[in-house]
Amino acid sequence: MTDSKTILDATQDKMQKALDHLEEALLAVRAGKASTNVLNGIMVEYYGNPTPISGVASITVPDARTVLVQPWEKNMIGPIEKAIMVANIGLTPSNNGEHIRLTIPALTEERRKQLVKQVRGDAETARVSLRNARREAVEAFKKAQKEGMPEDMAKDGETNAQKMIDKFTKKLEDILAAKEQEIMTV
Repeated sequence: MTDSKTILDATQDKMQKALDHLEEALLAVRAGKASTNVLNGIMVEYYGNPTPISGVASITVPDARTVLVQPWEKNMIGPIEKAIMVANIGLTPSNNGEHIRLTIPALTEERRKQLVKQVRGDAETARVSLRNARREAVEAFKKAQKEGMPEDMAKDGETNAQKMIDKFTKKLEDILAAKEQEIMTV
């Protein structure tokens, strides 16, 4: 027989993972401000091995609209520039022979609205994950009750799972509101 704490701990882990995943997804959404996260996930061939750009160059943000990529080896400028172009992140690298500069364009109103829609979609996916975690917890409590857990303990567990989803949904709404605010701020 599983106990209430085990079920609730597993539920909390699942809900926290859903929020963490949402926050990571939102980091990749460019809100017209330069960020080193814009190059996350872009790989470049380095001595035959696919390596993240951050593994072969320093990435800095000298101002609000510029990302600067400075390779540690001069011969890496071409492959890094090519990898950025192939990744199709909507930025055109300019290379001066020593470093690559990415200029972040100002967002149009239409693009801001598209980004908000995308962010809301990511948030909805996270909400579904939260609801699934709660549903699994409720099912686990019903199963545990059939296996001998007292009914009031199972009902308390279900109530606690509901309180947990309420708390995580509030956090999710706060994260979403902050990101929408960041996107819509000109």
